[in-house]
Amino acid sequence: MVAGMTPGLVLSMPVKGMSQQQTPTYSAEQQAALKEAEELNQQVIKLYQEGKYSTAIPLAERVLAIREKVLGQENLVVATNLNNLATLYQAQGEYQQAEPLYLRSLAIKEKLLGNSHREIATSLDNLALLYRKLGKYEQAEPLHLRALAIYEKVFGKEHPDVAISLNNLAGLYRLQGRFKQAEPLYLRSLAIYEKLLGNSHPDFATILDNLGLFYDLQGKYEQGESLHLRALAIYEKVFGKEHPDIAITLNNLAASYNAQGKFAKAEPLYFRALAISEKILGKSHPDVANKLDNLAALYSSQGKYEQAEVLHLRALAIFEKVLGKQHPDVAINLTNLASLYQAKGDIVHAVDFQRRGLDIQAKNLDLIFAVGSEKNKQDYIKTFAGTTDATVSLALQEAQNNPAAASLALTTVLRRKGLVLDAVADSIQILRSKLDKSPETQKLFTQWLQIQQQLSALVFSRSTQQTANPTEQIGKLEAEKEKLEAKISVKSAEFRQQIQPVDLLAVQAKIPQDAALLEIVQYKPFNVKATTEAEKFGKPRYAVAVLRFQGQPTWVDLGEATEIDKLAIDFRTALAIGRGFKKLARTLDEKLIAPIRPLLGDARHILISPDGQLTLIPFEALKDEQDQFLIQRYSFSYLTTGRDLLRFQSNYSNATTPVVLADIDYDHQNPTSTANKKPSVPTISNQRSGDLATLEFLPLSATKSEAIAIKKVLPNAKLILGKNATETAVKQLHSPVILHLATHGFFIADITQDINASLDLPEKPNPEKILAVENPLLRSGLALAGANKRNQVKNSDDGILTALEVAGLDLRSNQLVVLSACETGKGDVKVGDGVYGLRRALVIAGSQTQVLSLWLVDDAATKDLMAKYYQNLQAGKGRHEALRAAQLDLLKTQEYQHPRFWAAFVPSGNWNALREK
Repeated sequence: MVAGMTPGLVLSMPVKGMSQQQTPTYSAEQQAALKEAEELNQQVIKLYQEGKYSTAIPLAERVLAIREKVLGQENLVVATNLNNLATLYQAQGEYQQAEPLYLRSLAIKEKLLGNSHREIATSLDNLALLYRKLGKYEQAEPLHLRALAIYEKVFGKEHPDVAISLNNLAGLYRLQGRFKQAEPLYLRSLAIYEKLLGNSHPDFATILDNLGLFYDLQGKYEQGESLHLRALAIYEKVFGKEHPDIAITLNNLAASYNAQGKFAKAEPLYFRALAISEKILGKSHPDVANKLDNLAALYSSQGKYEQAEVLHLRALAIFEKVLGKQHPDVAINLTNLASLYQAKGDIVHAVDFQRRGLDIQAKNLDLIFAVGSEKNKQDYIKTFAGTTDATVSLALQEAQNNPAAASLALTTVLRRKGLVLDAVADSIQILRSKLDKSPETQKLFTQWLQIQQQLSALVFSRSTQQTANPTEQIGKLEAEKEKLEAKISVKSAEFRQQIQPVDLLAVQAKIPQDAALLEIVQYKPFNVKATTEAEKFGKPRYAVAVLRFQGQPTWVDLGEATEIDKLAIDFRTALAIGRGFKKLARTLDEKLIAPIRPLLGDARHILISPDGQLTLIPFEALKDEQDQFLIQRYSFSYLTTGRDLLRFQSNYSNATTPVVLADIDYDHQNPTSTANKKPSVPTISNQRSGDLATLEFLPLSATKSEAIAIKKVLPNAKLILGKNATETAVKQLHSPVILHLATHGFFIADITQDINASLDLPEKPNPEKILAVENPLLRSGLALAGANKRNQVKNSDDGILTALEVAGLDLRSNQLVVLSACETGKGDVKVGDGVYGLRRALVIAGSQTQVLSLWLVDDAATKDLMAKYYQNLQAGKGRHEALRAAQLDLLKTQEYQHPRFWAAFVPSGNWNALREK
């Protein structure tokens, strides 16, 4: 939550005339009218450049009326006047009047000029800027991109219009939190302007100011300040002391000082900016409201709450009147007001204003379903992190006895946690459901699958290391994948039904009477009385909300994330190596479960949605005060978020028979291979995992017995064994009701994140031999037939099924996927969005329930565990309770009682019993 920061003014195309079309001879009266229109038009341009928009508008309306009457409505000059009048309305904050004029102008230009003319780009860029002002980011980006493409085609890579378009696109990316994409565009725009027009042009100053704001948002205040000051000097030299652009730069500079606690420097700048805007734009302009809101934030930081409240409320009235009640700026204003009331100790008003702001943001967050690649969605949701932290902090710190605050915080987490996963899965499943009805959709989906396969093959080919610039090739393919993901989002949006915000009562109604939802969240404590931006958010901590089938949620702070994360990593390591886990198991229970045990009451089924490193530990293996494993006391079901409970009523009607892959021939000689080479590096004996560097795999002898045991329980199951258990065979499956893969799994962690580095395992080759890959879905996967010969095949089946490829499987009606392999539950942890690995990929593919492992599992123990699991399923036990019963059986044995044998597998998703077709 960056209170007090204005988005700043982004540069739009200047108002300009166009050459007359070939026209017939006009009468003397008509010629006089056209002459009058041209004189008025020159006045309009001058007034626009001076920032006197309200004075220019009636003149521009007169120009348009004259030219429409004389020239007709479909004329290029008329199109320009429509664009110019719309630009004036937009500058004056009259956005609703601007849009139809822009659209009319664009339609005329496209009809008369085609699709690749400079003037088309002008209209596109201006319309995109309008949509940005309206908070319609998903509509703005394609217009900006199209405009930029036209400019570059017409003028080449270096031209002032190209620089303007780059600046506009960068501004959109900045608002969406896409900083890595925004900065190079700003810098390129700046370089073009400086080269072509020098460093004293007002457009150059605008780019300087925008780049300064970009740095401010990242806390790089010294860089931002120098750019704002340079921009201000240029503006004042060109425009004098009063101009809308000067007011914006003053406001941005003041906001930077305010964020640093330099109130004495900030206040006079705010006053001057406000005075200019009110004089030139009037007292009801959105830019005026923005400056009022920023000045209020300054007063609030100084403890001058009464002065701040008046200004915030005045800004709110303007925003709601001009922009409507659902605009992003209204949400910022409301959450600023909430912070003010919290600082005053007025918790009732604080909760009310925070709720109103969050409701608006919930609607705006729906955009995450409609636009951009998965990476873009991740960047966008980060821009909402501040209000999430503030809302959780409000419930924990200031309103512990306030049920409304507790409910608001949990509702916010339920709406936001794991939202990117839902958005991606939603888009893929919608698109897959339309494949038979649309050749265009089929082509797009096929391209997406192909790019996944190409990436996976490139990453896991041993010859990749000798390939010229493998990282560059991967980067190009990733960029292409992002473009396809963005197209999928847009295409699926055509078929998506209206999304209803998650309601806490709806989630609560899905919680069984014997269960409790534990929604764990990592958050940064918000300090409403901080005097600098840096002091507003503290070090990350964990908190948990406990919700039963009835009653209010209760929040409990669990402690600093750094300490808990270390305990979690150490615990997982101790379980994996089979020693030193008992003390850690007890300590983690004291940290995580003991504080909330009184709130659990008679609950015996724990629906747990972890966060951060806690997503990678089995809570079943914690020990309570009676030295009992928690699995002996509770049944656990793992969720991405409690919101998952609303998605368990999916259609199973299209499911096919169960499929089991086992006894896989990793050395199978593919018909297109050219040699028969044995694995040069052995894998860990009797454990289902491959060496992380070489990814060569030894046979798993117990998996054939495992498959036969499952077949006895599920007679209709299809067994795919040996050389037939190929990557292609898996990709050709269509929603088996159960999919069981007994094979080697792998997850290649970043070197710093690899907890197995501390395990007592064989020494690994030099990490430099591992190709660095950013995408975690390319660093996790399963080994299938021919995996050891993948470098010798010439077709697309290389025996390595990455998580990225798993996401493309057809599992729409699948009820259960069991990955009877090692480390299939691991991945890169992204706070607030779960683990990026195989489970995420399975959810995207459509699977309802997943059973995966967290460390290297024993082959024989896993065989016994899985046999018992399927027997329990066939007996009618729930998908999670069946696993618990099997784990308890192992716990009772002498051979497998240690949790490293039974606790690695965790159940996630739908816990109910399997449903018959």
